[in-house]
Amino acid sequence: MAKNDNDWKSRLGVVYSTDPSYQYERAETEEAALLPPDKQRLVVRLDRRQRAGKQVTLVEGFVGPADDLAELAKALKTKCGVGGTAKDGEITVQGDLRDKVTALLVGMGYHAKRGN
Repeated sequence: MAKNDNDWKSRLGVVYSTDPSYQYERAETEEAALLPPDKQRLVVRLDRRQRAGKQVTLVEGFVGPADDLAELAKALKTKCGVGGTAKDGEITVQGDLRDKVTALLVGMGYHAKRGN
């Protein structure tokens, strides 16, 4: 499907232009290039803040596109048998699974260490 040049959601910051030759400029965001697993430095830690007392395991330090982050998160969630999410460069896995997640990441070839 071709991208529509008249997509109003992509130009919400522009109110109106009287110039008929005006072209809307879209800010292109570049995603970080994917580092190979042996170059990644991941930190696995436990977090309880702003989660109503529930514990979650956070995996931080992933460098790469959001699609690859989501793929890694899906693999971890499947192997641990729990839910979670991947956003803003970190993976959240429900529960205190620091040891298991660290072992899985090391088994996949990542440099992972357990944080606090």
